[in-house]
Order: sequence, then C-alpha cells, then structure tokens
Amino acid sequence: MNGSLRKPAETAVQQCMGLQTGETCCVVTDDEREAIGEALYDVASETTDAAVLARYPPGDQHGEEPPAPVAAAMAGADVVLAPTTKSLSHTAARTRANEAGARVATLPGITDDVFMTGMDADYGRIREECARVHEQVAGAEEVRVTSPQGTDVTVEPGSRAWHEDTGVVHEPGGMTNLPAGEVYVSPETADGTVVVDGTMMPHGRLEDGTVEFTVEGGQVTDIADDALREEVEQAAAEAGEAAYNLAELGVGTNVAVTDLVGSVLLDEKAAGTVHLAIGDDHGIGGDVEAPIHLDGVLTEPTVFADGTRVALPDADG
Repeated sequence: MNGSLRKPAETAVQQCMGLQTGETCCVVTDDEREAIGEALYDVASETTDAAVLARYPPGDQHGEEPPAPVAAAMAGADVVLAPTTKSLSHTAARTRANEAGARVATLPGITDDVFMTGMDADYGRIREECARVHEQVAGAEEVRVTSPQGTDVTVEPGSRAWHEDTGVVHEPGGMTNLPAGEVYVSPETADGTVVVDGTMMPHGRLEDGTVEFTVEGGQVTDIADDALREEVEQAAAEAGEAAYNLAELGVGTNVAVTDLVGSVLLDEKAAGTVHLAIGDDHGIGGDVEAPIHLDGVLTEPTVFADGTRVALPDADG
C-alpha cells in the first residue's frame, strides 16, 4: 500500500463507515483508481475476513452502470466503498445496494491528492457543522443565494427534505459521498441567475472567468458558457428536458478543505461555499433522471433562509 494513502483509508473505513468484524465489505474500483481501491481494501481486510476488491475498466460517463457481477457484489455487502473514475452515485446499482441494506460511500473522480486532503479531517466536527447548517435551512419555504459575481437565485424546496452528508454512515441503507461535508436539497423549483466562480465541469477550477446560467421554473433556460452548454445539450439528446433540471442546492461544511483544487468532489464540500447542480436528482431526493449531474461551486455566497441570513461554516486554517 502507498503509505500516504493509509491514513485517509483508515478514516474512510473506520470512522466514516464503521466497518465491524464479521461484516462484508465490497471495494469497487477501476483501472485508474486502483491504488486508492487497494488502500481501502487493505484496511478493510484488517477488520474483516469478508472483504472483496472488484475492479473493472473505467466507464464512459458519470452514472453509467457497473458490470452486472460488480452490481451483485455491491448488493450483497454490508459496506460498499466505490473509488471510481466515473460516479456510481446516481446508478441503479448503488440504489439497489442501499435498498438491500448496504452502507455505501462513493468516491467519484477521486485522486490521491483529493483523497489525502478531503479525508484528513475530523468527521465528528464535520457532522456538527452539518447539523448547525441544517438547523438554519430546514423548513424554509425559500432559500436565496447571492454572490458578488452576480448570482441571485431563489430555490423552493417544497416538500423535499434537506439532507446532511456528514460522511458518517453507520446505519443500514445509508449513503455518502467521500470526501464528505455538505447539507443539500433537491428543490422543487428555482428562479434566477447563477454565476459560478469556483469549480465546474467540464472546466475544472475557473481561474480567469465565470460560468453563468439562468433558471426559470426549476429549468435552466440559458447557458452563457459554450462548453457547459454543449455538455448539457448532449445529455438532452438522450434525456430531453430532464438534462436542464436545476437539481441541487448544497452548502459545503468540510472545514478541512481550505483551497479549491479543481475537483468538484472535493471543492463542493469546502466549508462556506455553495454549489448548484444541473441534471439528475433522483438519487438525492428528486424525481428527475438524466445522464449528467454538473455541480457549480460559488466561493463567496451569501445565503438567506426565508429572509434570514444563514451563518456559513468557516474553513480551518
């Protein structure tokens, strides 16, 4: 095992997933994330004799289903850890594993650096920050987000619940993204302008500009950025209007993330940031299925819940 990967692997297996002796554990990885997969497998194997490592070639796009034997192994495990190039978060395989009682952590697009940074954290502290943010936003009829770059968007959660992604998943059927640290909702509708200045695919970290899009009635109606527009249009060719869904509003609570690095997986968790996503939301409390879920991170947001300003977390350091 790469020695530098051991500590974050221990945090994931022990602190986040709470793997116990006698439980079954399935680590799902691919040819490009093998080192992280092996680190997780090695740590899991020290706790249980019933750990397996399932590796397959990287998928072509996020949300693509894994091979059938991998999906079966996921559904048969007590704990699933999935460091993969393309996300398994929004797949039927992940959903079925949760429904079967597995505790699942997906690590989509994870790199060694992101793994070491995002998992070198006190997840008990992150859980406390999630609870503090959740208390301020839960039950709000409207949540407005503004930023100096020009964001001014209002979302209405409606009947949909806010969720706390604490990274601590010890109950059967639980799901988390690792690295973790966010409070999020899939709104029923939204209106306004979003100006992303942090990180957004397909660009990664936005160093010299912003990405702007307009939302009306919960649908993205205009995208000023050519690359983002093309990606959404390609998804729309398969899924229709579902690709334009305003899928998520999230608040980052991982106080260990002090700088954006260009990885959405990590950057959307940075304490004090906000992210809004386009596309699929059926795996996070919504009802829209699409082959994309594109998060845009805002670095200087102000958030109001029913007119009251929300106190956002501050990153350590």
